Amino acid sequence: MGRKSIREDKSVYFKAREEAGLTRAQASELIGSMTESRLEKIETGKVAIYPEDVVDLATAYKRQDLCNYYCTHECKIGQKTVPEVKMSSLPEIVLGMLSALNSLNNQKERFIDITADGIISDDELEDFLAIQKQLEQIDMTVESLKLWVANTIAEGKING
Repeated sequence: MGRKSIREDKSVYFKAREEAGLTRAQASELIGSMTESRLEKIETGKVAIYPEDVVDLATAYKRQDLCNYYCTHECKIGQKTVPEVKMSSLPEIVLGMLSALNSLNNQKERFIDITADGIISDDELEDFLAIQKQLEQIDMTVESLKLWVANTIAEGKING
């Protein structure tokens, strides 16, 4: 392997390649559809990265979280619609999920009362927003679990 860069302002893609222990030449060869020159330009921000590039890098580096990073930081649609998911351990994900589900279960009757008539009145709005926040927490734990599974499969630790 070549010498390690001492550059301080490394992009997430640059860091991911280094963490995978690959040179640009090795990464380019592994990816197959990306030249070493294009990879250098992506890593240094000289060209925009395309979604298909991110998928290729995520696969090559066994880092499915790069896809979430791209969607939440570089894609205008994703910035508005995709939650940013942080890598967590399986126990953290499961405990977070159970906590969120328990919290929502405690609000189940109120949720039914609020939504039964199809109208959210002013006196129901605060409770509805609190329940919505709990649902978003469940969504985040589901996304974290999906990311954990994708990374664990990519690393060969479980069979996909």
